[in-house]
Amino acid sequence: MQPDQEVINRWTGSAPYWEKNREIIGRMFAPITRALAEDGEIGRGQVVLDIATGPGEPALSLAAVVGPEGKIFGIDPIPEMVAGARRAAEELGLRNVQFEVAGADHLPLADNTFDAVISRFGVMFFPSPVDGVREMLRVLKPGKKVALAVWHSVERNPFFYALSRVIDRYFDSPPVPPDAPDPFRFASRGKLLEVVREAGAAVQTERLVQCKIEAAMSVEDFLTLRIEMSEKLREKIGTLSGERLAEVRRRAIESLRGYSTDGRMSFPAEVLVVSGSKALAT
Repeated sequence: MQPDQEVINRWTGSAPYWEKNREIIGRMFAPITRALAEDGEIGRGQVVLDIATGPGEPALSLAAVVGPEGKIFGIDPIPEMVAGARRAAEELGLRNVQFEVAGADHLPLADNTFDAVISRFGVMFFPSPVDGVREMLRVLKPGKKVALAVWHSVERNPFFYALSRVIDRYFDSPPVPPDAPDPFRFASRGKLLEVVREAGAAVQTERLVQCKIEAAMSVEDFLTLRIEMSEKLREKIGTLSGERLAEVRRRAIESLRGYSTDGRMSFPAEVLVVSGSKALAT
């Protein structure tokens, strides 16, 4: 199944902003990267695949975990994202990372290649999550693990709702179908676990990770960052002008101030990390 064109267009438009803010986003999502490294049992000297890497994260962060004797491969279906990831690797002088354009459900990689396969906030947008996880298991070495991070419920993640509850007052937003590509597609406990089970993982686990998403920036700068990260938010904000735009910005800043202390944003967050192992060869 080919990636949904609407999703491709959305992320293509967002690629310049994600590259611009790559370091900040990397720091904000560092706790989730650590959880994936733990559940994927990633260590020195390993060969690791990062699916839906965007502008290079968490692949770039994990380059230090596997060390110079290891290797990180990052793939993403958006050419502009991959180009940004390659630029970042060159700027950082990393020689143990490689990025390619590819979709999750047709990996151009050999069977039994990787010591771990991870995806941070990517599987929610796969055209066929079961096919994507099957491909992950195919390229994984026997006995090794896939680890996937997805958002838990929106009500437990003010990183999203502190802004969306303000914006949504001004727009008619129809409910998102249960299996539509969306950040909260796998917010219900057990839903992604069943996908991993159906894909054929030998052992499956799910754990709730409670952490903080933090950024050293003002409320105003964070508002700009969140709008830049989301094509949907940019589109909605772009339709407003004059007094209505000023009103939305004022209310958004008021909502976000509750998560700001001494020039630092801090949001409690809940993420589900689902893992599965590949059966040992018989």
